[in-house]
Amino acid sequence: MQDNLYTLAIMRNKQAGIGFIFVTLLLDVTGLGIIIPVLPKLIADLRGIPINEASESGGLLIASFAIAQFLFSPILGNLSDRYGRRPVLLFSMFGFSIDYLIMAFAPTYAWLVIGRILSGITGASFTTASAYIADISDDSNRAKNFGMIGAAFGAGFVLGPVIGGFCAEFGERTPFFLASALCLLNFFYGYFVLPESLKQENRRAFDWKKANPVSTFRTLVNYKSIAGLLAAYTLIFLGGHAVQSNWNYYTIYRFNWSPKEVGISLAAVGVLVGAIQGGLTKFTSKWLGNERSVYVGLSLYTIGMILFASATQSWMMYAFLIPYCLGGICGPSLQALMSKGVPPTHQGALQGGLTSLMSITSIFGPMLMTGLFTYYTKKESNHPIIPGAPFYAGAILVCGAAIITWWDLHWKKRNSN
Repeated sequence: MQDNLYTLAIMRNKQAGIGFIFVTLLLDVTGLGIIIPVLPKLIADLRGIPINEASESGGLLIASFAIAQFLFSPILGNLSDRYGRRPVLLFSMFGFSIDYLIMAFAPTYAWLVIGRILSGITGASFTTASAYIADISDDSNRAKNFGMIGAAFGAGFVLGPVIGGFCAEFGERTPFFLASALCLLNFFYGYFVLPESLKQENRRAFDWKKANPVSTFRTLVNYKSIAGLLAAYTLIFLGGHAVQSNWNYYTIYRFNWSPKEVGISLAAVGVLVGAIQGGLTKFTSKWLGNERSVYVGLSLYTIGMILFASATQSWMMYAFLIPYCLGGICGPSLQALMSKGVPPTHQGALQGGLTSLMSITSIFGPMLMTGLFTYYTKKESNHPIIPGAPFYAGAILVCGAAIITWWDLHWKKRNSN
């Protein structure tokens, strides 16, 4: 009887933990989504440049965040392996709130950069949330639980951009104040509700050698069984910045969209991502298996990017979101394959390492993709005007990821036989 009650209590704690992580990421992504529709115009106004050239400055903002996250994420990931997930998550939530306040009062573009750097330093909520999910998951539900992270992203991008687009009607700074308030609310919610997920026996001593970016990469290299998957993961995120870093600038430049229209389009992305990763992935991982889900997803990503590049009317961007967002079935399955290949005591280090890889791609990806967009939209340059150039580049990178994944997994099968 006592064993049954104990088992039931554990199950309830796990469900409560998953629910909290979902709400945490939902509020964080909502805060991020709120500011996206207004950033292009704010940057253009602060720097006195046209929207297409402002994209490069927007790429620099993303890169500033990524550099700080690259340097500090391994430290916070390893701290979460030592002291637990809860304190690191709370620290991250509070840091995001301060970041948005700085950006709300920014008198110059440089202040926006400072705010993004602070956000990168404290931006461990996604890393630690992933480790939290790994703590409470097993082989039967790992892909499904990681899919909930994607669902939170999707739901946040439904609410955030729409709210931000409408808030922009009251001023370009208004969305930043609202984003700060949401993150602060998230902090208090976590302080009173969040349970700890990392058991004492699974904690390890903090090691500075493993808590710096270089050591993190060395740790990842030691997991030779997932080396190819890590390379594919890197290319996917690098190529994904063709959409992530350029969507608002591309649609404003190409179709003259307002912040409200940008917000509505991103909300459509959120609806699709939430439906696919929150609902469809739990079935695709069973129907197709994780490996086939990765191949199908990457193929759809590639098709979606090529279609974005060829769009000539606004409605096409919405139609082409369908194949692109369906490609999201690859993410949870790829992450599940990698997580399965790492011991339970190193899940935090793995997630910290993955975030470092994402940070590296977020340093070079936005600068590459926004640079391509600016270069191929400057009328004074002696080359064809190709606003969709970043999407073509992204499609090539995602194709490369699919080839590497196939080679890696089939190479393992050949060696195991």
